[in-house]
Amino acid sequence: MFADQAKVILFAGKGGNGCVSFRRESHVPKGGPDGGKGGDGGSIYFVSDERVRSLSYFRSHSVIKAERGRHGQGSNCNGKKGEDLFLKIPVGTIIRNKGQMLFDFVKPGQKFLVAKGGKGGRGNSSFVSSTNQAPQKYEEGTEGEETEIILELKLIADVGLVGFPNVGKSTLISKISAAKPVIADYPFTTIAPNLGVVDTDEFHSFVVADIPGLIEGAHQGHGLGIQFLKHIERTRLIIHLVDVSPYSQRHPVNDYFTVRNELKEFKESLLGRPQILVANKIDLLGENKQRLEVLKDFATREQIPFIAISAIKSKGLKKLISEVDSRLKDLKKHHKQSYA
Repeated sequence: MFADQAKVILFAGKGGNGCVSFRRESHVPKGGPDGGKGGDGGSIYFVSDERVRSLSYFRSHSVIKAERGRHGQGSNCNGKKGEDLFLKIPVGTIIRNKGQMLFDFVKPGQKFLVAKGGKGGRGNSSFVSSTNQAPQKYEEGTEGEETEIILELKLIADVGLVGFPNVGKSTLISKISAAKPVIADYPFTTIAPNLGVVDTDEFHSFVVADIPGLIEGAHQGHGLGIQFLKHIERTRLIIHLVDVSPYSQRHPVNDYFTVRNELKEFKESLLGRPQILVANKIDLLGENKQRLEVLKDFATREQIPFIAISAIKSKGLKKLISEVDSRLKDLKKHHKQSYA
C-alpha cells in the first residue's frame, strides 16, 4: 500500500546506570571500587534507500523505541550499548518537527540522526580520589531523546505526467518503461503515483512519475485533491497529457488550462517548469482531425513543444522519448534545479 505521509513518535534508548561494587583485596578499603559504567542508549537514524518506495511501514509502526543501554557491573564491566536503529525511508522524504523541516533526503544513502540515545552513568570506580578511596557514588543513565515527527514523501522524478483522469497517463508509462500500473477505462484508476525508468540507450535513462488525474478544484481537495499534487514539485520537466479523442466530450485546450490552473493554485512556481504538451489517443480520431489541430495550433501560438501520440498503439513514443531526453540533457547542461 502506498503512503506518502506518516506521523511517528520516536524514543531513543535510555542510558544504563553505573554500578557500585567493590572487589575483594587485602589492605584496600572495602576491597577497592570496581563498579563499571552503564552503556549508552541506542540512537535512531533515518537512512534513504532507493529500494523503498513508500512510508507504509510507519503507518503501522507509529511508535518506535530504540534499545536501552545495559547497567554497569562489578569487576569494571561496562554495560552494553543499546543497539542503534537505522530506519529506511524512500528518497524524497522530508522530516518535519512542529512544521520545521529537519532534513530532506534527495539522494540514496543519506543518514540523519533524529533521536540521540541517553548517556550511560558512571560507576563508583570513576569517583575514586585521594580523599575518597571507597566511593559509594554512581550515576544513573540519562533519558534518550523523545520526539514526534512528520514524514512527508515527495517523489523525485525527472518527468511528471499530468492531465485529467483517464487521459492515458498509466498506459503511457507502461509503454515507455517497465512500470506495471493498473489500467482500466474509468476515472481515478490510478490512486497512487507510479514511477517508471525509461532507458534511452545503454548508459542513459530518466525517471517518469505518473501523477494521479487532476480535476478542477484539485488544489482544494476535490477528486484525489492535493494528496498527490506535491509529487509534481520535484520534477524537472512536465508532460501535459491531453485526450484529443471525441469520447472525452471536453475541449482539449480547456483541459490544458484547467489542469494548468490547478498547478498554479497549488504552487505558482510550477508554471515556470519546462513542459511538453502531448496529444494522446490520436488513433480514435478517424478522419476528423479537428480536435488535434486545435490543440496543435494553440501550442504553436504559445510556443509550447507539441507531440501527438497514441499510447495504446505505441505511435509517436520514440519521438516523445527522444524529445524528453534531449530537453533533460539541455536542462542539466545549463543549470542545476533545486528541489522544492
